Amino acid sequence: MTSATCPALLLSAPASGQGKTTVTAGLARYYRDQGYTVRVFKTGPDFLDPMILERASGQPVYQLDLWMVGERDCKALLYRAAQEADLILIEGVMGLFDGTPSSADLAQLFGVPILALINAHAMAQTFGAVAHGLAHYRPGLPFAGVLANRVAGPSHAALLAESLSLEIHDYGWLPRDSEITLPDRHLGLVQAAEIADLETRLNAVAALIAKTGLAALPPPVTFPAMPMEALTPLLKGVRIGIAHDTAFAFLYPANLDTLRALGAELIFFSPLTDAELPDIDAVYLPGGYPELHLDTLAGNASMRAALRQHHTSGKPLYAECGGLLYTLESLTDKEGYRAPMLALLPGHAMMQPKLAGLGMQSVQLPEGELRGHTFHHSKLETSLTPLTQGRRQRDGQPGEAVYRLGRLTASYLHLYFASQPQAAARLFLP
Repeated sequence: MTSATCPALLLSAPASGQGKTTVTAGLARYYRDQGYTVRVFKTGPDFLDPMILERASGQPVYQLDLWMVGERDCKALLYRAAQEADLILIEGVMGLFDGTPSSADLAQLFGVPILALINAHAMAQTFGAVAHGLAHYRPGLPFAGVLANRVAGPSHAALLAESLSLEIHDYGWLPRDSEITLPDRHLGLVQAAEIADLETRLNAVAALIAKTGLAALPPPVTFPAMPMEALTPLLKGVRIGIAHDTAFAFLYPANLDTLRALGAELIFFSPLTDAELPDIDAVYLPGGYPELHLDTLAGNASMRAALRQHHTSGKPLYAECGGLLYTLESLTDKEGYRAPMLALLPGHAMMQPKLAGLGMQSVQLPEGELRGHTFHHSKLETSLTPLTQGRRQRDGQPGEAVYRLGRLTASYLHLYFASQPQAAARLFLP
């Protein structure tokens, strides 16, 4: 087994909200339209950005995170991508040096050049200072250059370019244009399936990128050989029903790969539109936006009855974040409207105006230890005593509660199954 070489670029920024997803998606669409196979990755835990990036590239988007995914699996994912792709793009998370580990750590470990995207709105010569700081804050960083975003026009762009030191490559600029900005809501970007004109927006960004320095492929990067780890088929013959629609769409492709590699057969269903559960042994209720579909979920009496019967019969059911909210007695949206849910777990949840949980966590379950993250805007009130609590990666303090009632396991945590496949398998074993 030999190494694989492929042009690659990591797109980062000084902070969140600079336009990383828009530019990464536009770049992926540009090269896809040229006939290239483009594989895009997202640094850190995220569900919404990858939906956009998958639409842009036509390929599934996996997470790269040195803590949650692990260095070995990051190597394996990049090696596999380099074998089949003409270009690898990695969208960073937050700012370039934010987090431990950060996007900079990932780029440095794998030698992937960094493009710094800087929101230049209301900025002049300070643009050069920010670019200089990003390029030189850490010695030895593989820094490719900068791209100015949300620029007022050619004169503004010239002013920004003049502020750059000679050793920093200028990839050009993109205009401030509401036609290419991606819409968002409380958890981040709006889901790709909900953006009616997404294709138009992606094509518009791609056309603008064609006029920048990004129209030339980045330099090739050599990725060391690393095979994907073979798994014992602990779930052979197990049929897992997975909720998947606009209310429950937060699924890591790696989670699905892990379940399949463990031998499970995956069958997707919709709590919004299906009247019955498929013929299954276990249920997986992932996260999403159940609060946007309260009447439809509450009104689907036959599906609610089927899920309650599934639970009553002692079959495994795993629910995370939005899935957890669905298992409660009721859920109240941000306008104060309350609707009944499954009533599998005692308690109620209410949407909050501010973020109520954020960050990487691990959790020690009876099945084993798994890693993941939490990100939610709701507050849960329940009389149920938690089975255990997660542990925050940043400071080791107690994190999200995990609840268990019969074979139902539920939490705000989004678990990354590949962090401990054997433990994940035990959650679904009949």
